[in-house]
Amino acid sequence: MELTGKLLVAMPGMGDPRFAHSVIYLSAHSEQGAMGLMVNKPAPELRLSDVLDQLVEDTPPQAKSLVVHFGGPVETGRGFVLHSDEYRSAIETLRVGDGIALTATRDILEDIAIGKGPARAQLMLGYAGWGPGQLEGEIAQNGWLTCEASPEVIFDLPDSKKWSAALKTLGIDPLGLSASAGHA
Repeated sequence: MELTGKLLVAMPGMGDPRFAHSVIYLSAHSEQGAMGLMVNKPAPELRLSDVLDQLVEDTPPQAKSLVVHFGGPVETGRGFVLHSDEYRSAIETLRVGDGIALTATRDILEDIAIGKGPARAQLMLGYAGWGPGQLEGEIAQNGWLTCEASPEVIFDLPDSKKWSAALKTLGIDPLGLSASAGHA
């Protein structure tokens, strides 16, 4: 099962409240484990302008409006920018999926601050991580569904609509989901 570049969609019975109704973009998945970023959990008390204002004096208005997201419970002081793949950091950018890339170096923030960053971006603090086999076990236990990721779901929809939109890509009506696992 290769899940890099896919979305994880939390099932209603998700036991961990930090992940309730979450949509996670998987930036890495291998035998060593998995790493992903929640794309629908804003940190309302934080704005990207709080960071950018420390880097440059005149931050463009569109950059000031970007919300900082809670990427996950691991290393919450570490920042990641999930963005459209036309942008490349001078230091390091990882192209993860179709139209989506990840940069975790300071230069992307500086580029956003001067209006030379990616066309679409989300800044996250922290990430979600799983050890070897852990994510596969959670999927088997009915904790997550997986679906194709699209830049539209990640970047264009309001955070409150991403969970149901991801489910709809699978043809699932969120109202019809059960928190109970079944086995045939």
